[in-house]
Amino acid sequence: MFFYLNGEITLMEENLAVVDCGGVGYGCRTSNYTLSKLKTGQKARLYTYCNIREDAFDIYGFSTRDELRCFELLLGVTGVGPKAALAILSVTGPERFSLAIMTQDEKALTAAAGVGKKLAQRIILELKDKLGTVVQDSLPISGAAPSLPTAGGNLALAQAALAELGYHQAEIAASLKGIKTEGMTTEEIVRQCLRAMVMR
Repeated sequence: MFFYLNGEITLMEENLAVVDCGGVGYGCRTSNYTLSKLKTGQKARLYTYCNIREDAFDIYGFSTRDELRCFELLLGVTGVGPKAALAILSVTGPERFSLAIMTQDEKALTAAAGVGKKLAQRIILELKDKLGTVVQDSLPISGAAPSLPTAGGNLALAQAALAELGYHQAEIAASLKGIKTEGMTTEEIVRQCLRAMVMR
């Protein structure tokens, strides 16, 4: 299997990026999230998932291992295929997707083409435990999207989301230094932490 492809991006189209590796162009189906981070003529690394069937050999490529992990989790949900998974990640990205699952935000998922309310509910139901139980005590019992007015609640959710994305507690703590989280949404805290990690 391919773990990643590293080379020059020679072509970008809707849900497609072509990576030139040693003179061979590999067509990777991908999300708008990943496409937004690529530029034609520049080198990039795409982490891959290969979907092999009798009549096809499709390669899916993502700019981060976090997005690849989200894609693989989505494929494990009953009724979700590669097309729907890409559509969801195209409108959410890995950070917002993780938050949508943990906060049971159906609207974030139904914003994707072809994803209805029932499918969104199934995705949340099947993935909320896989994304960790660390924040479940902070969430309401009902299926409605929670209201988290306190900075502490948002901070806890942001820390949990970053942990689920694979970051260690020491990295999370370091990224939070200097960030005034009071009044910030969970998504804003996650975004600021990720930016701080990149700048380090």
